[in-house]
Amino acid sequence: MAISLMNMEHLEAINQIDIRTNISPWSKDNLQSSLEVGHHGLVSTKDKTITGFIIFSPMPPECHILTIAIDTKFQRSGIGTLLLNKAIDQSKAMKIKKIFLEVRLSNETAINFYNSFGFIKDAIRDKYYPGNPREDALLMSLSI
Repeated sequence: MAISLMNMEHLEAINQIDIRTNISPWSKDNLQSSLEVGHHGLVSTKDKTITGFIIFSPMPPECHILTIAIDTKFQRSGIGTLLLNKAIDQSKAMKIKKIFLEVRLSNETAINFYNSFGFIKDAIRDKYYPGNPREDALLMSLSI
């Protein structure tokens, strides 16, 4: 498994992963815009196939994890751990002191994943996620 910087050539593959794994996937235009405005992105690859990605926005002394997704056939194989660890390492190198993220309140698997890294539950953001009905988000943070 290799981790590398995300670039525009990865957009189609990460868009497809996001569509397959996310209740409210980003559009391809949103993914492209995210890279254009300077958000950081990492991709994981196995045999030249993109298996997952993470996008985060460092604004020292804080960082915001914007999205992370692992392709369905590669989930539960440690790729999410590799990507999040690399994002944390890069954040530390940028003198980040605290990382924030939102996660669907119903996504217990993701909440447990973030808990395993030491993220703490900070607050609830009412009706944060689109849908009918809209879903609350759990705001979590990690001091590094």
